[in-house]
Amino acid sequence: MHPILIRIGNITIYTYGFFIASAFLLGLVWAIHEAKKQDLDPQLVSDLGFYLIISGIIGARLLYVLYNLGYFLNHPLEVFMVWKGGLVFAGGAILGVITGIFYLKSKKQDPWIWLDIFAPALALGQFMGRIGCFMAGCCYGKVCNLPWAVTFKNPNSLAPLNVPLHPTQLYHSFAGLVTFFILIFSKSKVKAKGSLFGIFLICYGLFRSVIEYFRGDYRPSLGALSYTQIMGIGAMLIGFVIVILRERKR
Repeated sequence: MHPILIRIGNITIYTYGFFIASAFLLGLVWAIHEAKKQDLDPQLVSDLGFYLIISGIIGARLLYVLYNLGYFLNHPLEVFMVWKGGLVFAGGAILGVITGIFYLKSKKQDPWIWLDIFAPALALGQFMGRIGCFMAGCCYGKVCNLPWAVTFKNPNSLAPLNVPLHPTQLYHSFAGLVTFFILIFSKSKVKAKGSLFGIFLICYGLFRSVIEYFRGDYRPSLGALSYTQIMGIGAMLIGFVIVILRERKR
């Protein structure tokens, strides 16, 4: 597609980086909006957002590097070139949630309330960020002949060129948008703190596990399942446990 958004002299702005930054911004705007609606301190979102952005990028990049360890052992400097593509949402979400919980505990805040606030923000971030994947060509799909197949022709693309592929990046993006609307609909249906975050984990794990079957890039696996599918199934199970236990506690 269009891996490079703007190039002026020696200055290059990558489309992937632009959409990742937009994803973080969109998520933070939504979280601030929700915090105000619940009479919580929106400044806490801004402060927490800084740590979430840093930990999210580190976690997402670290998991991507682990998935492609052989390549990065031969190209160690490329580990830090995140603007060119190569972030795994699950890694960013895991480290971001852990960082957020520790931060909220230090501020004597109830993490469950804030996890519910950030759940739709995470879904919006996935929706926006995956468009960046599409532009860069990473996270590409298998060869197919479907009417909506996409063919990458830009030589800077990370996807194979001149072959029709599943637009798995857009599948992920659409899944994030659907998850967002499911969460908005569920807000009035669940009452226990933490249940909304549990629903996010269920949706994310389900969509991610299914879309994995259409991915064409390298996917380290254990038997018939990729590592990401195993993580997706694990997220679903954790989500179900959270919803059941939190609703019972209420």
